[in-house]
Amino acid sequence: MADTPGAPSRGERSTTVGRPPQSTQAILDAAAAVFVSSGVDAPVREIAATAGVGVGTIYRHFPTRPELVVAVYRHQVEACAEAGPRLLAESATPEIALRAWVAMFVDFLVTKHGLAGALRGAGDGSDALHAYFVDRLVPVAAALLDAACESAGVVPSVDAYTVLRGIGNLCIGAPKGTDYRASALVQLLISGVLAGDAA
Repeated sequence: MADTPGAPSRGERSTTVGRPPQSTQAILDAAAAVFVSSGVDAPVREIAATAGVGVGTIYRHFPTRPELVVAVYRHQVEACAEAGPRLLAESATPEIALRAWVAMFVDFLVTKHGLAGALRGAGDGSDALHAYFVDRLVPVAAALLDAACESAGVVPSVDAYTVLRGIGNLCIGAPKGTDYRASALVQLLISGVLAGDAA
């Protein structure tokens, strides 16, 4: 299938530095949204329609579903990592920045659901992705947490890795179609962390 007009050529893709080309970015954004609404097994045509590209374009960038899922995962990790410093700089207080980032992280965890199944048979790929996740997001969470606790005049009783693990546990397996609100519980967790130990 012919590529969409304006999509970068192979040579252009190979020389791109930093953010992915616009067509790739559109695919990753669309796939992330579709994975949230329809799961990681959603038809490729649904992702293509959401991205406004042809199915052939999806396969040209990502020949297999596991490759697409991994790319979306990394894309979402990078979005979370880049958002931390920006929120800290732009928000009225460090606590507001932390809470906004945590809400974004919860949304990311929804996209992450189903990753292991989609990567079945890919060897140690999921372990490498977990290490990448930890390396990129724990320092960002730590900076936000430290700034919020310092602003509140408290010493955090747990570290950033433990906070992220706690958030993950609140989000994992959240039943669909029920009144369970992981996002609200996560914000309560953050309130508890910010209560901290008196400095």
